[in-house]
Amino acid sequence: MATPKYQQIADTLRAAILAGRYGPGDRLPGESDLMARHSVARMTVRQALSVLTAEGLAEPRKGAGVFVRARPEPIRRRAGARLARSVWGGGDSVWSADLDGRPLAVDRIDVAEEPARPDIAGLLGIATGDPVCVRRRRYLVDGSPVMWATSYLSAALVEGSLITSTGTGPGGVYARLADLGHVPVHARETVQARAAAPDERALLGLSGAAVVVLVRRTVATAEGTVVEVADMVMDAGAYLLEYDVPM
Repeated sequence: MATPKYQQIADTLRAAILAGRYGPGDRLPGESDLMARHSVARMTVRQALSVLTAEGLAEPRKGAGVFVRARPEPIRRRAGARLARSVWGGGDSVWSADLDGRPLAVDRIDVAEEPARPDIAGLLGIATGDPVCVRRRRYLVDGSPVMWATSYLSAALVEGSLITSTGTGPGGVYARLADLGHVPVHARETVQARAAAPDERALLGLSGAAVVVLVRRTVATAEGTVVEVADMVMDAGAYLLEYDVPM
């Protein structure tokens, strides 16, 4: 089957970007130029440019055209290293394993008590509607939003602790769980890539048909009690996910 014309145009422009012929911040050829160059209709050109936008290679600027997106060094998310007890047990943030000195900021922290949804209740081993402590945070690296994270913990389990406040202290949530006698010893993560929802695009500053990676983590004690469920929505273009697998 022949490759659609819009895909051929997108492939040509992608190759030029990756070869460095168009650098970060450069304006790509305009719609009229591409129409004449490839003998196609305007809609075909717009489809081609939409492909590059969805891939995170380009970004439209209203009234100015489509430009090559500046792509900072990806965050190497080292799943094993970041969750090691030596990190949070020593008072460090789990992010310290990811950033190699790059600046991290949290510009939004919301903490509330809410009734547990069925899926969250099932994982935490509580009844649907039971109160859970919900912690929502937006993380910025190099000044740009990269992750919207939501953690769910049984309200009865963390009542009266710093986990219910915006500041959890050295080592974060896992150190405070250990203080309560619920030492985290095992984490399981599932990873799913999907199109960003409208609210996620707004939170992460994404445009067009952007793609996000959803990581759901469940954290358990040695007895098998799940003490946290965390949903992390990440800008797919900002991350490399790294997993060490013993063999």
